[in-house]
Amino acid sequence: MRTGISFQSFSSGSCGNCYLLGSADSGGRMSDAVIIDAGVSPRTVKRVMTSEGLDTGCIRAVLVTHDHCDHIRSLGSFCKHFHLPVIVPERLGDILSSHPLTRDHFSEVRSDIAPGEKREIIGGRLYASFFEVPHDAGYTVGYDILFDNHRFVIATDCGAVTDELMRAASSAGTVVIESNYDEDMLFDGNYPEELKERIAGGHGHISNAECADAVRGFLHEGLKNVFLCHLSQNNNTRELALESALKAVEDAPVRVIALPRETPSPLFNL
Repeated sequence: MRTGISFQSFSSGSCGNCYLLGSADSGGRMSDAVIIDAGVSPRTVKRVMTSEGLDTGCIRAVLVTHDHCDHIRSLGSFCKHFHLPVIVPERLGDILSSHPLTRDHFSEVRSDIAPGEKREIIGGRLYASFFEVPHDAGYTVGYDILFDNHRFVIATDCGAVTDELMRAASSAGTVVIESNYDEDMLFDGNYPEELKERIAGGHGHISNAECADAVRGFLHEGLKNVFLCHLSQNNNTRELALESALKAVEDAPVRVIALPRETPSPLFNL
């Protein structure tokens, strides 16, 4: 029987980003859930959830990290068809209100979250706050989520590891963090120099080594799961990302998973 908090990635990478965080009731049925980012279609979400025996009716809200296309490609469809609150910082909400992918239906479901606010999203069960991260979108955040006393932190695109991210992760049971590129593969590869600089310049993405340093820094006794997300198709492999992160956790009893880029992950019990 499925119990407790569950997590699933529908897709994680430049092809699209979308994640499910949910909780099962005493009968093993997922009763409450949120979607984080909307880079895949509602049809894909429904198909994958149905294959897991889940009903999209359990989704209560959508949280959005930033305005790049691979994270909001289908947000307009989510707004139109699911009619769920879309939780965003005000600055990001203003951007999405005029974005061609979201402007037609976003205002009907927009729900701003203030800096420092712990927003109650699912009554008495799920609370979320955000922290800024450096990334070359209009505005980019990670989320610090408390769901039935399980602390879940996600930072999918971040050009550098910030103190705020480290503080949140240092008391989380689950951390989803970017491990985008292997430095040798990037700098020895055939990308134009300006693109290499964009990726590694502090407002693009973090490398396997930077991710591992972060994991080493926020490792604590209560940490149970680390999910590596947004791996580059051209400048990384799951094996390299995992090798780097596993060295960081050493012998600690922490599950480390590199999420697949274009296919759904299993549904993980956290």
